[in-house]
Amino acid sequence: MLLIPAIDLKDGQCVRLKQGDMDQSTVFGDDPVAVARGWVDKGARRVHLVDLNGAFAGQPKNELAIKRILKEIGGDVDVQLGGGIRDLDTIERYLDAGLAYVIIGTAAVKNPGFLQDACSAFGGHIIVGLDAKDGKVATDGWSKLTGHEVVDLALKYQDYGVEGIIYTDIGRDGMLSGINIDATVKLAQALTIPVIASGGLSNIDDIRALCAVEDEGVEGVICGRSIYSGDLDFEAAQALADDLNG
Repeated sequence: MLLIPAIDLKDGQCVRLKQGDMDQSTVFGDDPVAVARGWVDKGARRVHLVDLNGAFAGQPKNELAIKRILKEIGGDVDVQLGGGIRDLDTIERYLDAGLAYVIIGTAAVKNPGFLQDACSAFGGHIIVGLDAKDGKVATDGWSKLTGHEVVDLALKYQDYGVEGIIYTDIGRDGMLSGINIDATVKLAQALTIPVIASGGLSNIDDIRALCAVEDEGVEGVICGRSIYSGDLDFEAAQALADDLNG
């Protein structure tokens, strides 16, 4: 079970949002490179970056900070990035800089042809981020709820050749209310590609619950507010996960 620390970038700083609201952000650090290095030193094997400004603008906005992070830790661990990635040139630029995985979210739903092209051009490096509430997919920084069922879209993207799915329950994100285990497992069981859980991770009990369903295809979990607030001790949690599923 991969525990993947999240570094959400807004105006070059590390922040956390409540339920995707840019106006409800808490700054956790003004040196993203140091924050990233800190998680790697604590045993992270993958790091999750989000360009929040980019997600809302539809184009990269924190590229300088991201490239500095990649220069610092890209040789040590895999780094994945989402937010504002809408064209193949941007993907190529980030992969050339040392990024391991590009996460495509809103663009996957709105422009499936782009996703297909990305999978064809950069096979093995494309992950889709599906954000959902009550089983329906949301787009545009969670501001628009679509009529698409999560499982239906995920199956289509699996056929395109994506490497995995990050599934976020947006009703829980940033709220420390617990991972939606049932919905995550339901999605993982429908797919042959791995699923990464996201949204609501609160404490060590969530880690135990996720480890219990790892065999269903749940590969990892994005760790956000809980590891910054101290509700979850990252090192202890990763050690427990390794011990349980060694």
